[in-house]
Amino acid sequence: MALISVVVSIFGDETLSGASQISLIVATAVCVIIGLLRKITTWTDFEKALSDKIGGVSGGIIILLLIGALGGSWMVGGIVPTLIYYGMQIMSPQWFLVSACVICALVSVITGSSWTTIATIGIALMGIGQALGFHAGWAAGAIISGAYFGDKISPLSDTTVLASSTVGTPLFTHIRYMLYTTVPTFLITLTIFTVVGLGHAPAASEHVLMVQNTLQQTFFISPWLLVVPLLTGLLIAMRLPSMVVLFLATLMGTLTAVFTQGALLDEIAGADLEGFSQRLRGALIVVYGQTNLDTGVPELNDLVATRGMAGMLDTIWLIICAMLFGAAMTATRMLESIMQALLRLVRGTVSLVASTAFSGIFLNVVSADQYLSIILTATMFGDTYRQRGYESRLLSRTCEDSATVTSVLIPWNTCGMTQSHVLGVSTLVYAPFCFFCYLSPIMTILAATMLPQKTLSK
Repeated sequence: MALISVVVSIFGDETLSGASQISLIVATAVCVIIGLLRKITTWTDFEKALSDKIGGVSGGIIILLLIGALGGSWMVGGIVPTLIYYGMQIMSPQWFLVSACVICALVSVITGSSWTTIATIGIALMGIGQALGFHAGWAAGAIISGAYFGDKISPLSDTTVLASSTVGTPLFTHIRYMLYTTVPTFLITLTIFTVVGLGHAPAASEHVLMVQNTLQQTFFISPWLLVVPLLTGLLIAMRLPSMVVLFLATLMGTLTAVFTQGALLDEIAGADLEGFSQRLRGALIVVYGQTNLDTGVPELNDLVATRGMAGMLDTIWLIICAMLFGAAMTATRMLESIMQALLRLVRGTVSLVASTAFSGIFLNVVSADQYLSIILTATMFGDTYRQRGYESRLLSRTCEDSATVTSVLIPWNTCGMTQSHVLGVSTLVYAPFCFFCYLSPIMTILAATMLPQKTLSK
């Protein structure tokens, strides 16, 4: 915790690029040394625990790579720009707050990234909100609430994949179970924003037109492109394995880019090739690498930029280092000691879920990173949930309802620092208006009161 606090203060939002990983490796070394010196564990035990931990998230790592590929193909293929273009048409000045929340939720679901959503469309919406006379905290609260709703339930989100894979819950099983707490919380949030927004008089919104016109000039926009997300939704409804769904969705997005966005692929290729070879080079770069398109509008350049598979490597690196630390904590039985202290407070389902949610929030505070919070919470409580007969989906949902969404409310957390800097609003200013983020842990505890006190039937 001390190491992470130091590197966060030094590196800020660049902490995940390597500083946090080094902190975990150093902490792992200290942990193993203590375990060996006190003869609590052996090096063989540590290696076995490490093998088990890494093996448990191997599927999640493959999914993360596919998510990077999908994000690139859907963006350059014009699918995400089309969704943004038509989604923004529902916005009107009187309905700004609820529209901003819904638009950010839509973009975040499609992209799987709250950070990208806030740093791109969120900036434009902040400008619109301030022009309409909304308090900066209200506008930021609507944007963040929507973005973290999408991040929380999107199959493309690294936190969603991380929570499900760390616990061992199938991705779409995890998402479907989260809907029981996420949808009611989001509806309450939208109701609050609707009531507040209706109190404002209509005003012009040139920013919306600017974004729409720029997207239309850069991409081929057509309702026909919406067929791809509709088919992807059908694949999800068919309950195909998540890897299969993500691969097929990426393939559809890439083919869409080839047939509808040829000029963009030629620009991305950046080589003097001819015909199909030029376009194929551009398509492959979109899938595996980073792309940057010049739309003429700086904030939209960030929106349409993609990371591809390569953009997921920092997250994968962090997961591997976190699993290394988790293996050391498990092999030395330090995690067991922490769990014994926490479990003294557990009497039934409600107290177990409440303890899990509290741990997720607490680790967000002390570790200053939502990824670490998710991994450590899931690792600490995993055995307890299994021993008491609870399904893994209850643990993965509780981790998301607490660790994922509350990270942005903490000023020194990487999420809180990033969003405060991007939106130009202090964390303490926007936090009271991020209703979705602090209502989610409350809702997950309330939902636990309706669960059986012993087991969840499969």
